[in-house]
Amino acid sequence: MNIFARFTRSLDLPTAADALPGRPDPIPTAERHAVNGNPLKGPWPEGMESAVFAMGCFWGAERMYWRTDGVYVTAVGYIGGPTPNPTYREVCSGKTGHTEGVLVVYDPAKVSFETLCRIFFEGHDPTQGMRQGNDVGTQYRSAIFVASDAHQATAEAMKDAFEPKLSAKGFGKITTTIHGEEPFFYAEAEHQQYLHKVPHGYCGLGGTGVSCPTGVVA
Repeated sequence: MNIFARFTRSLDLPTAADALPGRPDPIPTAERHAVNGNPLKGPWPEGMESAVFAMGCFWGAERMYWRTDGVYVTAVGYIGGPTPNPTYREVCSGKTGHTEGVLVVYDPAKVSFETLCRIFFEGHDPTQGMRQGNDVGTQYRSAIFVASDAHQATAEAMKDAFEPKLSAKGFGKITTTIHGEEPFFYAEAEHQQYLHKVPHGYCGLGGTGVSCPTGVVA
């Protein structure tokens, strides 16, 4: 995964004027989830909700979520930058402004958004800024993209509750940013469910060992 990361050292996000131009049409990707066969781009059953979690290398992050009960489908892609329909190589250049994200489509009757946020905060180190472990660059920054004001409030509350627990263990401030919906560009087919296809493939994620508080949201 990080074959390109060693060449990515810029920690500054490009402006829209400086970013790569991208392309008008989506890049090809898989049609169905390699693990459960559900459609990556829908249609999805009525009542499903979604969010995008960016926590470093999207290979390992996606596996955390497809293994979660109540998750209908996951997909990896690029989010948070101005370049339309970028490729993996373009994102790794640091010139698109995107971070690697995991789209999580889930049944809120079976798994709560709060639980998904807890997986996010515990599954990586959210204090590292423009990196995650050995993966360095803007595409590895920590972020959550939500579809409602209620979910934004939940994510913010969990972030605020988790930070003092991390601080007590010697970690710095949480650098995770929380946003409303932004365009999600599906990554190439080979990246979808990568660690299912290559079970012993690279995963650069590691949590802090600190538990995220429960019951933060009434």
